[in-house]
Amino acid sequence: MKQQINRVNLTAGRVAAFTCPADKAQAFLWDTDTPSLALRVTPTGRKTYVFEARLNGQTIRINIGTQTDWPIKQARTKAQGLKMLVDAGTDPREVERDRQAAAAEKKVAAAAKIEAAKSAAVTVGEVWAVYLAERKQHWSALHYRDHEKMGQAGGLERKRSKGVLTMAGPLAYFMDMKLSDVDADTVQAWAEKEGKARPTRTRLALRILKAFLRWAAAETDYKALADASAASGKKTREMAGTSKPKNDYIQREQLKAWFAHVRQIQNPTIAAYLQCLLLTGARREELAELKWADVNLQWRGLTLKDKIEDVRPVPLTPYVAQLLASLPKRNEWVFSSPTSASGRLTEPSIAHRTACAAAGLGGLTLHGLRRSFASLCEWLDIPGGISAQIQGHAPQGVREQNYIRRPLDLLRVHHEKIEAWMLEQAGIVFDAKAAPGALRVVAG
Repeated sequence: MKQQINRVNLTAGRVAAFTCPADKAQAFLWDTDTPSLALRVTPTGRKTYVFEARLNGQTIRINIGTQTDWPIKQARTKAQGLKMLVDAGTDPREVERDRQAAAAEKKVAAAAKIEAAKSAAVTVGEVWAVYLAERKQHWSALHYRDHEKMGQAGGLERKRSKGVLTMAGPLAYFMDMKLSDVDADTVQAWAEKEGKARPTRTRLALRILKAFLRWAAAETDYKALADASAASGKKTREMAGTSKPKNDYIQREQLKAWFAHVRQIQNPTIAAYLQCLLLTGARREELAELKWADVNLQWRGLTLKDKIEDVRPVPLTPYVAQLLASLPKRNEWVFSSPTSASGRLTEPSIAHRTACAAAGLGGLTLHGLRRSFASLCEWLDIPGGISAQIQGHAPQGVREQNYIRRPLDLLRVHHEKIEAWMLEQAGIVFDAKAAPGALRVVAG
């Protein structure tokens, strides 16, 4: 209950002099000018202006503010405004809650607008870096390196060619562009220009760009900016051109020349790697990433990384076993390199091209060796499923997929025949029990 003795005309002096009795939790000094306004003070000396009135039969009390923050005149004005609301049947507390909610909503909207503006300005290059970092664990080293090269700006001096600058990757065109600006027309114009200069790289870049945009469109942070179909248009594919089946492979009568010149390569690791690449039919990175821990001498097998099944076992044939046994064990890698940052062989193509040119087999690529393995198997009537499993091709047909299970021993029977036949055509004879390096070429 408000007592008359505590109702006075509030002045600065009275406000400053008012205190709370020691036996009270709080005390009130009510204003005669504005009856709904009071000064509340606690035993700690804290002084606060409050508003009090009755609404719908109940007493409501609202804090206006501290005495230090609110001059008496302003406190009265505030109390009078609150009283007008109460007299109109409105609860000032609900009005304040609505105001705070509206202010909070406005603040969130403003923040969202700022964030949207920032997001809209995100470049392809910024998102590309996130994409590569997120996908790296799922890709082979070669696949990751392809992506890096696709987006590189170029203009750097080549390591092996003084004064020669690197060329910008096909996707460098997009890196400084806003992700939201990459649409079908933009990609089509790019494909038309790039397709004329380097069609093969453009087709690969288009596939990579398509996968990137689909990834971005599925990510929460970028889905509002990325057009997943921007690189999928029919005209864009036509601009990039169509790929032609590669036709580089070693014919039976060319085996002798190829082996002769490859075995003359001064780097024995590269020479062994190239021969193993042909004799296993493996993908270049699968074999390059072979570790000593993946070589099982007891069961005569190799465990290769595989893009279909993660890993696959293949037979360790006699000639390949001797080649591996002759290699130095510098580190964990079978095909190690003392000059490579990774510690393993990374670029055998240069030596291979030189050897092939000397052998009269210009244009034969490393992947052509894999193609050669599959093609040469035809001479021996090796079941297609056998050579496919050795090479890590996905099983074809219901029977291969669901019923045929070939153990390593069965693969070895055929694989050793393949190896022996290739070496015979190359004029190479060796003793499987001989010490490493005891190989000789038979003049033919």
